[in-house]
Amino acid sequence: MNVFARDERQAGLDRAGDRLGYLVLSYGLLLVVAYRSLVDRQASWELLGLVILGGAVSAGYRAWHRSFTREAGLLAGLTILVAVAVAVLVAFIGR
Repeated sequence: MNVFARDERQAGLDRAGDRLGYLVLSYGLLLVVAYRSLVDRQASWELLGLVILGGAVSAGYRAWHRSFTREAGLLAGLTILVAVAVAVLVAFIGR
């Protein structure tokens, strides 16, 4: 028995709100990591790990439910390549 009767519109709004909240949280953590790295010269691996873990859980959930598309895979791969390139640049600039 469902105590809270919800329609598809409400469920869609909940998903959209969660998606927006995830984006704000992820990019906010990335900004904190970048600030700590570039200004304070601190490594924030735990925060970066949270961002990566959040993305992995999201992708794993979609793959589990067979809704992970080829386009999503290509975008994830491109994102990883760009992140590695930026990490290499930051490593060489920081020397």
